[in-house]
Amino acid sequence: MRRRECVLLSLVIWSSIFTLGGCGERNTVTNYQELPENVTSITFFGNKYEPENVTVIEEIISGFMDENPDIRVSYESLKGNEYFEALNKRMDAQKGDDVFMVNHDVVLELEHEGKLAELSGLDSISNYTEAMRGQMEEDGGIYWVPTTVSAFGLYCNLSLLKEHEQEVPENLEEWEQVCSYFVKEGITPVIANNDISLKTLAIGKGFYSVYQDNSQAEVFEQLNQGKGKLSDYLAPGFSLAEDMITKGYINAAAALETNKTSDDLVEFVRGKSPFMLTGAWAAGRVKSMDPEFEFEVAPYPVLEDGSLLVINADTRLGVNADSEHLDAALQFVEYFTRPENIQKFADQQSSFSPLKGGSPSSVQEIQPLISCYQSGKTVIGTDGLLELPIWEWTKEVSVKLLSGETLDETMEWMDEQNAAERGSQ
Repeated sequence: MRRRECVLLSLVIWSSIFTLGGCGERNTVTNYQELPENVTSITFFGNKYEPENVTVIEEIISGFMDENPDIRVSYESLKGNEYFEALNKRMDAQKGDDVFMVNHDVVLELEHEGKLAELSGLDSISNYTEAMRGQMEEDGGIYWVPTTVSAFGLYCNLSLLKEHEQEVPENLEEWEQVCSYFVKEGITPVIANNDISLKTLAIGKGFYSVYQDNSQAEVFEQLNQGKGKLSDYLAPGFSLAEDMITKGYINAAAALETNKTSDDLVEFVRGKSPFMLTGAWAAGRVKSMDPEFEFEVAPYPVLEDGSLLVINADTRLGVNADSEHLDAALQFVEYFTRPENIQKFADQQSSFSPLKGGSPSSVQEIQPLISCYQSGKTVIGTDGLLELPIWEWTKEVSVKLLSGETLDETMEWMDEQNAAERGSQ
C-alpha cells in the first residue's frame, strides 16, 4: 500500500467477526492519520472486497482526503450475499453507513422506505450518458449513481478450443455444436455458478427482442402493474438453461456448489473446460491467476443469428438519507464519480464507463465485447424501469432448475412471486 505524507491506509483482511452482519470475509480500510480538530468521519460500506478492487478504492479515498483534509473516510467490505444481509441489518437497526453500495433490488426496498438521499444535485450527474440517466431517474429524483457498466460474458479457453479444432461460437447453433462435441469427448463444456450464470443467460435471451424494439418501457410498466407475466418473457431463456443441464453441457450438481466469480474462476483456470458463464469484470482476476492457456470473453451466443451482451449499471453508490454527515457523504460520492475516478475504477473492473465520452476497459481479454456493446445488441439485467426484484427471483429460479425442478414449476413459482408482490402494494 502507498504511504502519503499525512495518510496511512491500513488494509485489514479476512476478519470473521462482524457486528450486525454475521460471519464472512471482510476487508476494512482504516485511516490512521493524525486528525485535525473538527474532523468529520464518514463510513463507506461495499461488496468490493478483492484486494485489487480495494486498492483502487483506496486510491480514490486517499485522493479525496488529500483534497478534503477535514474529512476522514473508512471503507469496509463484505463478500457476496453476506454484504447485502449485513447492509439490511444495519439499515433496519438505524446504524447504516454514510455511503454504501446497492443493487437494483436493494434500491427498490430502501427507496420505498425513504432511506436513500436524493442525489440529483451532484455536479457529476450531468456527465452520465442519456441511457444511464434513464436508469437512474425515478419520478424526477436520483437515489443512486453507477460507477461502472458491467457485462456478463462467455469465457472461452482458446487453447483448448484450438486443440480440439473448435471455434469460438458466434450464434446458438454453433454453441450447441461445440458443446455437443465436448460432451462426446467426456468433457463438461460449460462451467456455471449458482447465481449469475443461468439468470443472465435467461434475461438476455428473454428480453432481447423487447430492447431491440425499444418497447422495454411499455413492457416493464405492464409487468409492474401485474398486467403481464415474467414467464412470458423469461421462459425461453430458462428453457435454454434447462436444455443445457439436460444435455450435459452444465454439471448441475457442481454448479449448485459453485459461487460466482470465485469458485468458478478456480475451476476455469484448471483448463479442463472450454467455457465459463460469469461476470466479465473478473477477467483481470482470471489473468492474474496465470492460467496455462489463452482466453477471451465473448458475448452470449444465444441468438439464431448472432450474440448479445447482458449489461448492468453497476457498483451503484447510495447515500444514507439519515446520515449525520450528509454533506460530507455527498461530497465524497461527487468526488468518486469524477470522470478520472470513474475511468480508473471501470478499467480495473474490466467494465465500461457510464459517463459521456468514457472508454471501455483496456483489459485485452474483454475486447470481443466492445463491438456488441457499441452496436446496441444489449439487454440490461436489472433495468431501473422494472420495479420487481428480478435479480433475486431469477437467482432462485436458477437454483431450482439446478436442483432438478422443471421449467414449468419454476416459471409458476416466479409468477406467484410477481402476483404476491403486486398484491402487497
